[in-house]
Amino acid sequence: MDRNNGVAEEVIKLQSWNIDGVHSKIRFSARHMVISEVEGQFNKFDFSFSIEGDDLTTSQIELTIDANSVDTRNNDRDNHLRSSDFFDVKKYPEIKFKSSSVKKVNDEKYKLTGDLTIKDITKPVELDVTYGGQIKDPWGNTRAGFNVKGSLNRFDYGLKWNNLIETGGAVVGKTINISCDIEVVKQEEEE
Repeated sequence: MDRNNGVAEEVIKLQSWNIDGVHSKIRFSARHMVISEVEGQFNKFDFSFSIEGDDLTTSQIELTIDANSVDTRNNDRDNHLRSSDFFDVKKYPEIKFKSSSVKKVNDEKYKLTGDLTIKDITKPVELDVTYGGQIKDPWGNTRAGFNVKGSLNRFDYGLKWNNLIETGGAVVGKTINISCDIEVVKQEEEE
């Protein structure tokens, strides 16, 4: 009971979840020479996720990506992306995201807003989240799944390298599409 007004105060515990890296992916794509898409992913990342009770709008999310782990299935392109033309991984080894709000659209859809930092440039981004629900796995763990999508202008983050092709189009488009599949496992509460 709260001594100030005699009203019982409900205590809501902060629930922490760990990422299941084997079942999670952070992917991106960009237009290539105007006519097609090039896709890639980051193979190393760390993710922290906590909520108050079961209310996803109270989510606190932090993501740190190892920029050096960029993988487009082409070594020359990956090395170019690691260079100062793009991520400059020697100087800026991490890409970071920190949530600022989560708004419920309906039972499955949410809007996630936060700050994305690439090459020490921080800008707000809004992402669309689809909540896949929760299950108990065969080992008794509680798991939840999310799909996160959005896009950003790479020029906003100092990723401005480009060449023009004969027809005047850019080799690499300025819009980067993001698609993440995130699976998390609820941490067991310590007694």
